[in-house]
Amino acid sequence: MPRSEPRILAILTVKNEGAFLLDWLAHHRAAGFTDVLVLSNDCADGTDRMLDRLAAMGWLTHVRNDGSHRKGPQWTALARADEHPLKAAADWVLVLDIDEFVNVHAGDRTVQALLAALPGATAIPLTWRLFGNCGVRAFEDRPVPEQFLRAAPAVMGWPWRAAMFKTLFLNDGSYGKLGVHRPRQPDPDRLGRQHWFDGSGRELRHAFHTGRVFSDYGQDNYRLVQLNHYPLGAMESYVLKSDRGRANREAAATDLSYWVERNLCAEDDHSILALSERTRPIRAELAADRVLGPLHDAAVAWRHRRFETLMGSEEWRGLYGRLIMTGPSRVLSPEEHGIIAAYAARTSAETERGGGEG
Repeated sequence: MPRSEPRILAILTVKNEGAFLLDWLAHHRAAGFTDVLVLSNDCADGTDRMLDRLAAMGWLTHVRNDGSHRKGPQWTALARADEHPLKAAADWVLVLDIDEFVNVHAGDRTVQALLAALPGATAIPLTWRLFGNCGVRAFEDRPVPEQFLRAAPAVMGWPWRAAMFKTLFLNDGSYGKLGVHRPRQPDPDRLGRQHWFDGSGRELRHAFHTGRVFSDYGQDNYRLVQLNHYPLGAMESYVLKSDRGRANREAAATDLSYWVERNLCAEDDHSILALSERTRPIRAELAADRVLGPLHDAAVAWRHRRFETLMGSEEWRGLYGRLIMTGPSRVLSPEEHGIIAAYAARTSAETERGGGEG
C-alpha cells in the first residue's frame, strides 16, 4: 500500500558535538522529521559512540566519515549521503548543522504542517534567523534554544549572511547532488516544474531554482517557518568552535569577524519554545538510556576540559578576551545599509549567485 505520510529526512554532519546531540535530535523528531542521517568525522568527545548507540536504538542512521577530506569533511559527507539508501528513500530532504533548529510557525509546528500550508511547493528555503551570544560566557549543559533568546530583527539588510537559508526540497530527481545550502546540479528538463516558496509563503523567482543561497532583504521571511541559527553559542563554545575549524572548509578560521557579523541581539524571539512540551519527553527518554546518558555526560566533561586546555595558549586566551570585550553587534540603519548596497549593486551578478555556498 502507498505511504500516507511523506518521509522527511534531515542530514547532519558533526565533529565533537556530542554535548548538543540529544537536544538537537529531540527537537527535530518533535518537529516531524521521520528520518535522520548523521555523518561524523574524527570525534574525540565520543560523539561517534553516541551516534552508534542512537542508531542501535532506532533513532537515526550513523555513517562514519573519518580521515582526510580534500574538499572539507562536510562536502565529503554530503557526497556519501548522496549515495545512501536513506536519501534515495526520502520524499523531502534538508541538510542541517548541529547549531540549526527548524522552527515551524504553521499549524502544529511540524514540517508536515509546513508542507500542508504550501501544497504546491517543490522547495522551501528556510531563512536563517541569527541568534546572538548576547554576553553569555560559560558553556552550560542546557538546550541551546532555551539559552539564547535574542536574535536579528525579522526585517534587516546587511550582512547578507544573516539572510542565508537551508533548503527543504522535494527529492524527485530535479537535482542531482546535495549542497550545504541548497540542492545542486539541477536537471534542465525538470526546472520548469519547480515551485520554490519562501518562509512567508511567497513564490520565488526562477533565480532561486538554480543559484541563490540567501533570501531577499527588507521583508519578513519567517511567517510560516524560520531556521533558528545559533552560530556562536557561549563564548567558551565559540573558542572550541574556532579550534575545531569550519566543517566545509578544512582549515578556515572562525575569528572575530565571523563573531561580529552574527552576534545580533536586537529582538526577543521565544517562538521555538512552543515545541518544548513535545521535545522534553523525547530528550528525557534519550538521557535515561543506560549507555547514552553517560556518553552525553562524558561529552559535556570533554568540552570543559578542552576549554581549560585551550586557555593555556595565548592565542586562545586572546580570542576569549576579545569576545568578552566585544558587545552585541549593532544593526545597520537603512541609510548605512544603502551605502553598502550601492557598492554591492556594482557586482550584481556575483550577488545574485550569493557568493557560492558556505
